[in-house]
Amino acid sequence: MKKSVVSALTTALVVGAASTTFAAANPFSDVPAGHWAYDAVTQLAADGIVEGYGDGTYLGNRNITRYEMAQMVAKAMAKNPSGADKAALDRLAAEFSEELNNLGVRVSNLEKYADKVIWQGKIEYTYKSHRTDNAYDKGKTKVNGDDWIFRFEPIAEVNKHWTLRARIDAHADLSHDTANSFSLERGWAQGDYDNFQVKVGRQPLYTNEDGIVWDTEYTGGEVTIGNKLQARIMAGRIGAGKVGGSIRNAGSWNARQDGVSADDRWNRATGRAGLAGGDPSSFQAINVQYTPDNYGLFGGAGYYHIEDDDFKNVFYSDNGKEDEANIWSVNAGYKFGRKAKLWGSFAQNTKADVEDNSWQALFEYGDLYGGGNQGTKKGQWAVWAGYKKLGSNTSLCAINWDDAFAGTKGIVAGASYAPMDRIVVLCKYFNGEYITGDGDAERLFARVEFFY
Repeated sequence: MKKSVVSALTTALVVGAASTTFAAANPFSDVPAGHWAYDAVTQLAADGIVEGYGDGTYLGNRNITRYEMAQMVAKAMAKNPSGADKAALDRLAAEFSEELNNLGVRVSNLEKYADKVIWQGKIEYTYKSHRTDNAYDKGKTKVNGDDWIFRFEPIAEVNKHWTLRARIDAHADLSHDTANSFSLERGWAQGDYDNFQVKVGRQPLYTNEDGIVWDTEYTGGEVTIGNKLQARIMAGRIGAGKVGGSIRNAGSWNARQDGVSADDRWNRATGRAGLAGGDPSSFQAINVQYTPDNYGLFGGAGYYHIEDDDFKNVFYSDNGKEDEANIWSVNAGYKFGRKAKLWGSFAQNTKADVEDNSWQALFEYGDLYGGGNQGTKKGQWAVWAGYKKLGSNTSLCAINWDDAFAGTKGIVAGASYAPMDRIVVLCKYFNGEYITGDGDAERLFARVEFFY
C-alpha cells in the first residue's frame, strides 16, 4: 500500500505534538504560505515528525512508502500523545506494526500508549404520571415527575483479566427545577476468567427473577461460576433506606421526584415505618440460572437473607419483632427464538406476614426489551405485556417500580424503539389496585435515552 504525503498529512498532524505551537517560518520552499497544508507542514517539521529533502523541498504530491509512514508514526509515538491523538496513533501503530518492528519499535509495548479508560454512559429523561386513590382523604391523587440523569460509566483496564468499573450520576428534578452534584453510585473491581467472574466493591445488585426483588447496589463481593448454567454467590451490605418493612398502599416514589408533601401523605395513609433507617443491612444471596442460546426452556432459583432492625414493625410481621428477611425466588420460561419469550417469576419472604410475596408473568417480543445500551442499533424494538403483583415486603428495591410499584398488582404493558443508533424511546403502562386496602392505581412511564 502507498499513501500520498498530502493525504497522510492530516493523520500525521493528529498524532504529532498537538500541544506544540506552530513554527515561525516554514523550512520547505515548495509549500508557500498560502498553501492549504502550510500550517500543518510547519508544525510537523517543528516537531520533528517530517524532515523533507536535502534540497529544501517537501514534495507533498508524491507517494510515500509504508516504511516512510512508519517513521512518521514512530516519531509521533516518542511524543506520548494523549486523548484523541493517542487513539489515532494506536490505529496507525496497528496498521504499520511490521514496519515499526523493523525500525526497532516493539508494537507489543505500544499498550503503554493506549488509552485504557473507556468513557461511556448516557443521558436520560424520564416522565412519570402516577394516579391513585388516596387512602388518607378518600380523594384522587395525581403526581407527575420529570427526571433527568447524566451518567458516567467508565471502564479502566488493569490487565488482561481485571478492570475497574464505576457509575457516576448527576440528577436534576425538572419538575422543581432543582439539581444535585455528581454522586458515585458504584465502583468495583472485576476479574473475568474462563467460566469464572469475581467482583469486589460497590456494585450492581440485579437478580435473576428480572428484578422483582432487587435492582439497586450493594457493597461486598460476588463470584459467578459457569456459562449457560451459572451459580452466583453474593455477600455484603445494602445501604440504609433500601430495606424496610411496610405497607405501601398509597403509592409514591422517592422524594427527589415527589417532594416532601407526597411523602407526608404516604406516611399518613399507610403508617409506613422503617424504610428510612439509619444503618445498612447485612446481605447474603445465591442465584442459580440456566439460559439456552436461542430456543428452549430456561429457569433458575434465588435465595436472599437480610438482617436489619428496620423490619421491626407491625407492617412487616404480626409480632412486630422480626429483624430478618428470608426471600426465596424461582423463575422459568421458554424462548421461541432470539426475539420471543414467555416467562414468569415468583418470590416469597418467609419472615414477613404482610405482603409477603411477589410474582409476574410476561410475554415479550423483539430485541430491545427493557431499554438500550451502547450497542443499540437503529430500528431495534420490543413490545411486552403481562401481569405483576409486588408485595411491599418482598419487592424491597425492585426495577419494576417503573410500571407496577410496591404494594400493587395489575396489568402492565410496554414498548421500546431505537429511532437511531444509541437512542432509545421507552414507554411503560400499569393499571391495577392496591394489595392491602381499597383503591385503584395507575402509572404512565416514558423515557428517552442517549448513549455514548
